[in-house]
Amino acid sequence: MRSTFEQYRMVPMIVVMGTIFFLSHQTGDSIDLPSFPGMDKLAHLTIYAILALSIIVAHCRESRGNSPVRVIVTTITICLIFGISDEYHQSFIPGRFVSLGDLIADVSGALLICFAWLMYKRIRSRS
Repeated sequence: MRSTFEQYRMVPMIVVMGTIFFLSHQTGDSIDLPSFPGMDKLAHLTIYAILALSIIVAHCRESRGNSPVRVIVTTITICLIFGISDEYHQSFIPGRFVSLGDLIADVSGALLICFAWLMYKRIRSRS
């Protein structure tokens, strides 16, 4: 039988995905980011890093322990597919446009968190 915590592991992932969808649905002139070069890419990298972390948390404990490669492949795939759908969604919003650079930043955020998670697992297993 699953614990109560196990049953709610997907909630953060769904909340992050909903937040990304909400932010993507804003018109281009309604988003007020600080104006320094690369801020848009940094925002994409950060939110997709958070999404990747929430996806890793959504995996059951056994999967994270026994199949870290599968967890990483699944996490990056979900972030990539969601990033593509996000860019497609933005193509319908006034003042927004599709950007390969944004998609690269999305995947980079996922890769960053996956690498950090692997390092965390490695350090933790040594102790």
